Amino acid sequence: MNHMSVFLKNKVLKDNLKSAHVALFNGEIEINQPSYSRQTASFIEPTDGQTSNTGDVLFPIANESWGSITHIGIFDNAAAGNLLFKAPAEFIKTIDVSSQYKIPKNYLIVRLK
Repeated sequence: MNHMSVFLKNKVLKDNLKSAHVALFNGEIEINQPSYSRQTASFIEPTDGQTSNTGDVLFPIANESWGSITHIGIFDNAAAGNLLFKAPAEFIKTIDVSSQYKIPKNYLIVRLK
């Protein structure tokens, strides 16, 4: 069998996104600057194999250039841990000194197909 039921998709999302930490990437490399840190995100109850963030995900104000944010990932830990999901950002945004990256409520959509 190769198709997951909607019940199982919802369960996988709920179980794996209980303690979710959002990360920013420049290509394949996670941002690695002193002022950067992964941010915790909460997700709504999954339906039809899909969920989204319950509130804004707001990263710290950059004290140095972070470069262009090309991808967003979700880890199971604030530092190290396992990468659970990763996808291209809808818009590429360059973060320079005094800039801040924000993912608005309901914009971080995680969907299992």
